[in-house]
Amino acid sequence: MLIKPVVLKSPEGEAVTSRLMDRFQTADSSCQIAVEKIIGAVRKEKDSAVIDYCRKFDAPDLQADQLRVRPKELEDAYSMVTDEFLGTLKKAMERIRSFHEREMEDSWLQTRDDGTIVGRLVRPVDSAGLYVPGGQGGATPLVSSVMMNGVPAAIAGVKRRVMVTPPNGDSTVNPYLLVAAQEIGISEIYKAGSAWAIAALAYGTETIPRVDVIVGPGNQYVAEAKRQVSGMVRIDMIAGPSEVLIIADELASPVSAAADMLAQAEHDHLALPVLIALDSDFADNVLEELERQLPLLSREAVARASLVDRGIILIARDLEEAIEAANLIAIEHLELLIKDPWSQLPFIRHAGAIFLGHNTPEAAGDYIAGPNHVLPTMGTARFASALGVETFLKKSSLISYSAAGLQGDGADIQRLAMLEGLDGHAQSVKIRLGR
Repeated sequence: MLIKPVVLKSPEGEAVTSRLMDRFQTADSSCQIAVEKIIGAVRKEKDSAVIDYCRKFDAPDLQADQLRVRPKELEDAYSMVTDEFLGTLKKAMERIRSFHEREMEDSWLQTRDDGTIVGRLVRPVDSAGLYVPGGQGGATPLVSSVMMNGVPAAIAGVKRRVMVTPPNGDSTVNPYLLVAAQEIGISEIYKAGSAWAIAALAYGTETIPRVDVIVGPGNQYVAEAKRQVSGMVRIDMIAGPSEVLIIADELASPVSAAADMLAQAEHDHLALPVLIALDSDFADNVLEELERQLPLLSREAVARASLVDRGIILIARDLEEAIEAANLIAIEHLELLIKDPWSQLPFIRHAGAIFLGHNTPEAAGDYIAGPNHVLPTMGTARFASALGVETFLKKSSLISYSAAGLQGDGADIQRLAMLEGLDGHAQSVKIRLGR
């Protein structure tokens, strides 16, 4: 049996739920030390270190003048992609753009009767770096990552957007990635991957610019590098393995539920596919479907490892119990394969993205629905949100006192300052008031 179903409200089920609630994990110590060394080398040796790492792990013949993708490479990429791809790309871009335009924040002012003005000034960061994984040595270009990270940055108004991605063995970049980047307005692209690319974006080299925000998915070395440079720059989030929780009632299709579990499992052997079924017979039918559909996948071995090592099937007594468990688990992707999903929406507190109804596979959200697919994992949906335009915005407070306003607030400012032992603060008000 791939996965042993467990009753949710049983000692075993509660132990499973407890483990899921405590699934946040950082990189192991060996990864942390290795990344620290990589970052140190890039800070010190800059381009030289980046090129050395690229040659060692990705492109053995990469030359210094090839670090930045050349205009000719960008131009030639269009002749290497299909018209059908361009049509799909434009459709997806428009959906993502339309959704994220609603997220743009406005500056605002608040005035008081005494002439005091306060407010907030919203401005984009000056620069952003987009990390795009190589995808099996360039064989599976992650075009969706380019769009999901680049489009919100453009809407925010970021002037300089750059992309880094590992080169293929022949020092090229997959043309589908190059075309996708250009279609969203990015032509500054560098051939660098893993932790050395993140270090270059955080600290800058002779060729790769230092940026203010770094976004994009990657392996544990990328995630650890982002963690180590956060604070120096803003990052989107520390992402863990992809995960889905499917709540299915007796009207759901076991075929669809199994397919959606497999869609997560094929990402990585550490992916987390979870099903909460309201019926034990349904759970058994899903298990049968998993066995039937697994051999149909090109990544069968990866998906099978994920199901065996990480897959979970829980049996709940009712929908309320299932929703309660989902809130505790705070999953990245929450699917509601139930009769009336909209009726349960008010009760859901924690999920990265919510997929409502039998016709809404999580894959739609990955590519073309519009909302961002960069989502909080490992239980961080309790407090974190999807990547969006706000990731690339910063806010400055505005304060302007009139003479009358300071006169009215002066005594209160001085009183609080003196209480905190900061007489200099009080004095800065006192001298303005002449008393």
